[in-house]
Amino acid sequence: MWGLDRESKKPLYQQIADHIERRISFGEFPPGSLLPSERKLAEQIGVNRSTVVQAFAELRSLGIIESRSGSGTRVSQFKWGASPKHTPNWNRYAQGGSFLPNLPFLRRIREALSQDPSLVDFASGELAADLAPTSEISEIMSSHQYASYLGYDNPQGYIPLRQALVRYLAEYRGLQATESSILITSGSQQSLFLITQCLLSPGDAVAIEDPSYYYSLPMFQSAGLRIFRLPVDQDGMRLEEIRGLYKKHRIKMIFTNPNFQNPTGTLLADERRHQLLQTASELGLPIIEDDPYSLTDYEGLPRMPLKSIDTSGSVIYIGSFSKIAASGLRIGWMVAPNSVVLRLADARQQMDFGLSVIPQQVAAQFLESDFFEPHLSRLRTNLMYKRDLLIEALRKELPGEIQFHIPKGGHHLWCKLSEPVNDAKLLEAAIRNGVVFVPGSVYGSDAGFVRFTFARAKSECIGQGIAGFARALHSLRN
Repeated sequence: MWGLDRESKKPLYQQIADHIERRISFGEFPPGSLLPSERKLAEQIGVNRSTVVQAFAELRSLGIIESRSGSGTRVSQFKWGASPKHTPNWNRYAQGGSFLPNLPFLRRIREALSQDPSLVDFASGELAADLAPTSEISEIMSSHQYASYLGYDNPQGYIPLRQALVRYLAEYRGLQATESSILITSGSQQSLFLITQCLLSPGDAVAIEDPSYYYSLPMFQSAGLRIFRLPVDQDGMRLEEIRGLYKKHRIKMIFTNPNFQNPTGTLLADERRHQLLQTASELGLPIIEDDPYSLTDYEGLPRMPLKSIDTSGSVIYIGSFSKIAASGLRIGWMVAPNSVVLRLADARQQMDFGLSVIPQQVAAQFLESDFFEPHLSRLRTNLMYKRDLLIEALRKELPGEIQFHIPKGGHHLWCKLSEPVNDAKLLEAAIRNGVVFVPGSVYGSDAGFVRFTFARAKSECIGQGIAGFARALHSLRN
């Protein structure tokens, strides 16, 4: 990553000008593209604004950039040369296409974390390094021999991993599967992407939970799907409206996260589980069950998935390593009818010719190693400890100002503020106070809700992060 050399004899403004010129010449900033503002660039680099002003002046004098009042600073349309050169309008292309970008709040959070890694991170969904089985996986990688053939693998996924998953699903999830009913994916998101792109058509209606992680995924809108929401209460998704939605809108699928739901942390009550399966069976509706958090049950008694009690074949089951082990392995799986698996495997092969075989080998070995069960036990204990630290900090810093249901598993604490404030203003104030979180509106809720994810932040930083959030909240109310 580029940085200023403060020991160099070359002035700082000249280093900045040279760096921007280099990025322009490499095509990172095509002609006509907007450059960061002087103030923003100064904050990113860590210099006075006057230094950036001087660098921009140098580039303007060379005709490389041009500034207009009210329009910002842009790369000159015609780079270095008197004769016009027709460059593609890359901005127009970048803003086009049918695949939508991430929501603005999520992009802002990512930008803030990249600019200031010291922010206390209550937003990211992955495990912190101290919760991941890093040493165990390192030992597996150093002590096992890997396949000498590194060509394209089976489009359904590495066969020994699928065989290991058959045993894992039976032992830990009460779910009977065969290797031909399993598709290996690069995480749950790819499973969802394949389903929305290959099993549904533009204009189809689907039902999701409200609030829901699915609401934050532009892939549903990119696929042209119509989304209808089913409210979530303390017992999980409410089911009264399913028949009405089916009759009125002909919904084609129901997407649910029944165990320690994201973002609310709730469990779908047993009675509702059976009711959901019965309704789906009567209507011939597929259920897409995303189950990333079940094994984090703090009592060590993981709730069984809907798929384990599905007697009519209504459920496609999605799982992943990301929330229980290592997101960097990019290993997920789907259990579905073989015809669906073959269809999606064919589509995935068109995308990437299959996953890398080495992470699949590591995952298979980890699943069947003596490391797996002790890791899960430590994970549950440490997650519960972080949850309790978060709750203690909230009660200390915001007594009477915030409400929440205490989850018995998962990574998230869903909170309701006693007095709603503007989500965008609260997030910006929080960033200024050294912390990031996800506003509830990202998941489809009204203003006044926030999601704190406690799996990512370091234990010793949780109190500090909530104190920063409290300062941000109070600054907007005073």
